[in-house]
Amino acid sequence: MSTFPPTLFTVKRFAVLGLGRNGLRAVQALAACGAHVQAWDDGEAGRLGLTEALSHMPPGQAARVTCAPLDNLAGFDALVLSPGIPHHLPRVHPVAALAISAGVPILSDAELLYCAVRAAGSKARFAGITGTNGKSTTTTLLAHILEQAGLPVAAGGNLGPAALALPLLPDNGVYVLEMSSYMLERLDTLRFDAACLLNLTPDHLDRHAGMTGYAQAKQRIFWGQTAQDVAVIGIDDTDCTTIAAELAKAVTPCVTVSGANPAASYYGKGGAIWHNGTMLATLGPALPGAHNAQNAAAALAMARHLGVADTVAARAVASFAGLPHRQKLVETCNGIAFVDDSKATNADATSRALGCYDRLVWIAGGMAKEGGIESLAPYFGRIEHAFLIGRDAAELAATLARHNVPHTVVDTLEKAVPQAYSLALQTQTPVILLSPACASFDQYAGFEARGQHFQALAHAVRAQQTSTTGQ
Repeated sequence: MSTFPPTLFTVKRFAVLGLGRNGLRAVQALAACGAHVQAWDDGEAGRLGLTEALSHMPPGQAARVTCAPLDNLAGFDALVLSPGIPHHLPRVHPVAALAISAGVPILSDAELLYCAVRAAGSKARFAGITGTNGKSTTTTLLAHILEQAGLPVAAGGNLGPAALALPLLPDNGVYVLEMSSYMLERLDTLRFDAACLLNLTPDHLDRHAGMTGYAQAKQRIFWGQTAQDVAVIGIDDTDCTTIAAELAKAVTPCVTVSGANPAASYYGKGGAIWHNGTMLATLGPALPGAHNAQNAAAALAMARHLGVADTVAARAVASFAGLPHRQKLVETCNGIAFVDDSKATNADATSRALGCYDRLVWIAGGMAKEGGIESLAPYFGRIEHAFLIGRDAAELAATLARHNVPHTVVDTLEKAVPQAYSLALQTQTPVILLSPACASFDQYAGFEARGQHFQALAHAVRAQQTSTTGQ
């Protein structure tokens, strides 16, 4: 691994809007490659963050960066727009409108990474992973498999770190990028040697004008692929099954994956992944449930295409430690497990967690997605009691009431966790599951902060129990 040449983009001019994790890193990386950058953020905090970052950059690089409103994009080579800023729906950001009228391309930092890698002369391959759920686990697992195989690998994108924070890899290296629908909308030349669409359930519908537009954005993961590449797709939902049938007609080899359907090329069965009647890998405790079997199947299929031996991949899957906030056991107390699944920000993700436990106390709530939690009704019989937090707790409570699920609106995790423990202890329920089925931004900076708070509260319950009983 090495850094990119400092003259790579010497004659280029880039505009960067949005100075969060992606945007700020884009400014730094582009300036380090010799580009002139004009950057702006609509919030003062973002601009102050840029000022702080510039103070730590080499003077020659910092001199190529200007912090100023983007009111004229004439002469720029591209606008780098942070993923959360819309360039189309639900409403066009004024700067994006300027770029469109001036014919300036609107690109993601993943696209610029690809351009930089190729301009630097590297033939490193690219693996892209998308889907409504499971992206981060599959991205991290594939990177882990490649590392165990001895390949130079760099993972990032929507998962983090930002794509432009990744190093320059040699010809045998592999970039493993988690791709959101927002990022996929802004690709131009990036082609994935191995591309994966895991699943599709309703999400970000305002941004894509409904499910059809959302599916079309996700399908861009397969854009430009050739007969030498591979397209991997899950077949555990109707939309992806339809897309898989279309992919099967294309020139790119199509591989299907499933959590439990033996009709797929790679599928889960009995705590293992199978292919053509042969068991490839055993799944460890970090990959519970059929959804994680699908994630592992996808990672194994992509790894095989990228040249990893099945035996090496199997050992890597067995040693995978999992990701924070994805069904992570964070504490046990008197035989009761505290499980952090804060990453479950929609009902579909929560369904995967609920399906792993026969009896549980459920903590849910926050900012509900379209459709709420009605789709979780098949799992309601597993819930001993639900404790509801956040902005839309009343909406979730109304759904649970219609299905006669015992529940309490408690508003905050500070109240939910100790009450959940007391009830679990009283009813001998073995699991307390934080799987909110909602976004976190009403009370937290993100799902990570919500999960960390849950962990701290679980540890506090254990500490209180120990101080009281000595056990």
